[in-house]
Amino acid sequence: MCTLEKRGNVYILTLTGNDEHRLNPTLLDSIRSALRRLRSEPTSPSSVLITTAHGKFFSNGYDLSWARSTTSQSTTSSRYRMMSSKLRGLVSDLISLPMPTIAAITGHASAAGMAFALCHDYVIMRRDRGFLYMSELDIGLVVPALFVALMECKIGSPKARRDVVLTAAKLTAEMAVEKGIVDKVGGSAEETVEAAVRLGEEMFKRKWDGQVYAKNRMVVMGKVLDELGFDGTVEEENGKGIGSKL
Repeated sequence: MCTLEKRGNVYILTLTGNDEHRLNPTLLDSIRSALRRLRSEPTSPSSVLITTAHGKFFSNGYDLSWARSTTSQSTTSSRYRMMSSKLRGLVSDLISLPMPTIAAITGHASAAGMAFALCHDYVIMRRDRGFLYMSELDIGLVVPALFVALMECKIGSPKARRDVVLTAAKLTAEMAVEKGIVDKVGGSAEETVEAAVRLGEEMFKRKWDGQVYAKNRMVVMGKVLDELGFDGTVEEENGKGIGSKL
C-alpha cells in the first residue's frame, strides 16, 4: 500500500504499485499508519515529509467501484461515509503534522486525490505526465465542502478555482503553475522526487520547531479544519442533498 523511508534529513512516503491508488479504507489506513510511525520518530529539528507514488497515478480519488460493488444502497452509502471519514482523518493528520510537507506528483491526481495533494504545504509536479483534475462535475457528483475549503486555502485566484470546479479543467503541471496551484515543475518521475528532496533539505536547514510549524499551519488552514466535522460524502450524486447546504 505505502512505504516510509528516510533519505538524508527527509522522509519519503510512497504509494506503491502501478494501480490508481484509489483512496479506499485500506489505503487510507495504510497512509495514516505511516504518519503515526513518522510522528514517533525523533525529529528535532523538524524534518520534512515528501509524499509521492509509483505508476501513472498519484491518486485517482475515492474508490467508487468498491463503494458501488454491492446491491445494498445502505451499504454503498456506508462505504461512501467511511471513505469520507477516513480522508478527513488523513487531512487532519497532515495539517497537524509537526514538519513541512511536500507532494511530489508524478502522475494523475483526481478529485479526492487532488484534495490529498493540496493538503501538503508545497506541490511539485512532473512536467510530462499527469493532470490535476477535480472530476466531480464530469461524473455527476457534488464537490464536498472540504475540497472547496482546501482550494480556497491553496488556490488564490477565484477564476482558477472556478476553472477547477466549474469547468472540471484537466491541468498539466505548467498550467497548474500558471494558476498558482503548483510551486514547481519537475522533469521525470525521479527528477520530480529529487527536486522535492532538495527543497526538503533546504527547509531542514532552517531548523524550525516542528510543533510551532504545525500550529502555524493550523492557523493558516483554519477554514479546512472547520470543515472536518462535516461529512461531505461523495454520495450526493446529481445534486441530491444539495438543498440542505443552501
